[in-house]
Parts: sequence; structure tokens; C-alpha cells
Amino acid sequence: MSRLTIFMKGNVDVRDSLHSLRSGGKVLWNGINEIVRARYPGTVVRLRHEPFSRSDGLLEADGTIPAAVTDRALRLAPFTPESQYSKMTFETDADVVVLSIQPDVTIALLRHRRDGFLLNAAYWDSWSAADQDWLRKEFVYTGLLDVETSMKNLAQAVSRIRQRSEAPILVYNLSAVVPGDLVHCYQGLDEILSTRVRRFNLGLVELSRDTGISVVDVDAVVARAGADRVKLDAIHLTAEGCRLVAEEVVRILEDLGCFARTEVDRCA
Repeated sequence: MSRLTIFMKGNVDVRDSLHSLRSGGKVLWNGINEIVRARYPGTVVRLRHEPFSRSDGLLEADGTIPAAVTDRALRLAPFTPESQYSKMTFETDADVVVLSIQPDVTIALLRHRRDGFLLNAAYWDSWSAADQDWLRKEFVYTGLLDVETSMKNLAQAVSRIRQRSEAPILVYNLSAVVPGDLVHCYQGLDEILSTRVRRFNLGLVELSRDTGISVVDVDAVVARAGADRVKLDAIHLTAEGCRLVAEEVVRILEDLGCFARTEVDRCA
């Protein structure tokens, strides 16, 4: 049996396409192994997944959960404290590392006023009144990242991974099609999501030029298939969309020489 281990630091875009897409208790798409089993009998992809808060949080994490977080029973899932402050991205022995720009495009973090650590409190509105009050008193809103900061952070992340591993690094971009977006004149508008996605996608192209990472071009995959058919909303894809993205990942891994027939072989 030949195995390829992929470490995924990402959210629904990465998880749904590579691991599985489930809805209503049903498996709608069963992940990358559906493709690999058919093309490479005897080969299995082993997936390790951690949710991804944002690139600055990734760089600052040292594996220690702040005491201010452990002292409270906060509802942080799926962004558990263990995943938010994990440094596994830089310590993994996986054959392939997969990241995404989705957190940097869409997620705003909070910073602790006294201790300075970052926190993703995505579902804070479901917390108790006491915990919500604690959050307001103890943290300051950091806002969204700009594309320049994001790409600098990702470049640092790539450099840190490269310090101990030559594993291929793949980074998902995002589809710039936002259902319901009918804007045709941008005068007077602040940055809207579709424009923000395009800026980040272009930034990722430059990052690939500078660092050699591979871009999983979700934007192109969705465009070729038709956004009305394979997108559910700005971020989520249908089962068909997830399959098409997984096929693109397999194509990239094939191009990199990752599907060897024996266990001792690794990606070129």
C-alpha cells in the first residue's frame, strides 16, 4: 500500500473538497481518495486537518494556549484553542502541506488587550452574557487583513515550513463570483467581497512567483464549470464543485510527482 499524507490548514473550502462534504447527515462528496483510488489502485491519501484562523495567528502561535482562554469554557469550535494556537503546520512530517487564503480574506480576529494574543471568536454571539461581556472588555477588534500583509505573512509561513521540509505547498485561492452581486458601478463603494477576492488572488500569483508554492486555482475551476451550478454561496461549493477542486489538486500533485507506486518514494 502506497500512502501520501496531506496536512491541511484550512476551513470549509479545503475540508469539503479534500476530506468530505456532508449535509443533513449524508455524505455528498467523499473526498480526494475517491479520485485517487480510481487512478492509482493501492494508493491512499491520509489527511490531517486543522482549522485555520488567519495567517497572523498562525505565525504567532507557539503551541501554548493562553491562560485567559483556558480559564473559560468558551464555545470556539471549530476553531478550537488547540487548532488556533497549534504550530503543527511548521512541525508536520506530511508529504504535502495545503493552505488557503480564505481565512485572510474573510476572518477578522481579536487581540487581547493585556497579553497581546489573537483570538478567533467566530460564534461569540452564542456565548453566555458573561462571556460576551468578558470578550468586549478584554479584547480589541483587529479588522480584516490587507492583501500586502497577508502575502507577507504567507511568505513567512512558507519560509518556516521550508526550514524543515521540502514538501510541496499548495494554497487555495477563492472564486471571485459572489451570488447576488450585481454591481456594475463602483464609484463611492468601499471594497466589496468580489473585488477583495480578486486582489488576494493576484497577490497569491505573486507569492507563487516568489516562493514556488502551487496555487489551487479554485477561481478558474468554478469559472470553467459555471458558478451558478457549483457554488452555493460566496464560499461554499456543491458536491460537484468540491469534486472538481479535488481533481485539480490531484492534477497538481501528479505534476509534482507525488503519486509514486511504492511507499519509499515521495514527491519530487
